[in-house]
Amino acid sequence: MTNEIISEVRGHAGVLTLNRPKAINALNQTMIDEMTAVLQEWQDDDRVKLVILRGAGERGLCAGGDVAALYHDALEGGTAGAHFWKTEYELNYLISTYSKPYVALMEGIVLGGGIGVSAHASHRIVSEDSRIGMPEVGIGYSPDAGGSYLLSRAADRLGRHLAYTAIHVGAAEAIDTGFADYFVPKDKLDALVEQLVESGEPADIEKFSEEVGPGFGEDRAEMVEVYAAETAEETLARLQERAAAGGEGHWAAKATKRMSLNSPLGIRVTEESLNRNASMSFAETLTQEFWMSVNMQKHKEFVEGIRAQIVDKDRNPSWEYESIGAVPPDVVASILEHSEGNVEAPTFDTSEN
Repeated sequence: MTNEIISEVRGHAGVLTLNRPKAINALNQTMIDEMTAVLQEWQDDDRVKLVILRGAGERGLCAGGDVAALYHDALEGGTAGAHFWKTEYELNYLISTYSKPYVALMEGIVLGGGIGVSAHASHRIVSEDSRIGMPEVGIGYSPDAGGSYLLSRAADRLGRHLAYTAIHVGAAEAIDTGFADYFVPKDKLDALVEQLVESGEPADIEKFSEEVGPGFGEDRAEMVEVYAAETAEETLARLQERAAAGGEGHWAAKATKRMSLNSPLGIRVTEESLNRNASMSFAETLTQEFWMSVNMQKHKEFVEGIRAQIVDKDRNPSWEYESIGAVPPDVVASILEHSEGNVEAPTFDTSEN
């Protein structure tokens, strides 16, 4: 075991801590492997009645996957990315079907792959500093780690707001869109952990949880109208219309700006992904996400997006297509489908689900 995953059995709880605070606990291959091994071991450990997931440091639970490593793998035409996604998605599935309660403390920044290790848990807790998001379209990619499954099932299609804009949302919005279950004030989290360690009873979360205001506040009704649009292209048109009417400070102005800067290819792949997986099982969605990831890594959009946002940080990507409508449907379809090559896809035990 490395020190990037800290695992300990305390009382009745198995406590897992993601421990790369300088990288906001971004997940690498070693962390995925070690986390999987520990969770599998704890399933048969009678001392462990529940699992608690936390992140080290003050900035957040997890900022996602180590995309810089995926960038270099893509440049070299390697297969490390495919193996990373295979094992990551198998971990996501393990968490979603875990035989014991799994309590995820979604403090601070929780993005992308961080969603994958937390938002599929049986008990998901946010606090006032939580910033939840799926930022993939900003790097020429598409929501993964099971995120597209949650986005497609969010109430009133508001998952599209997170998916198309890559905007981060707070605790109330995370609960509204189905990414979290409970709000617990940050100053009560340590006491909650101690209670869970002592009792091993997830029902104790109720003693610490509080009501949180409605997600998206007064903007929600208008947002529902916007995201009722059948296509991403029409969604952007509706956003632009409301932004023009509402002015610079209007919520739609920010959403328009963000969506307009994101990858047109990434948005179209995301749109089709959400449409398809609305009727898929979680395992089927993860399989679709795997082939999307493998195929997108081969695409120059992925490399360019990470270069601009993560590597060079010039924030000025040169996307392949000038607009959402310019993306050919056959390109989108090919990205979401099984591709040939020496790649091992993830496997999921669906016998009990």
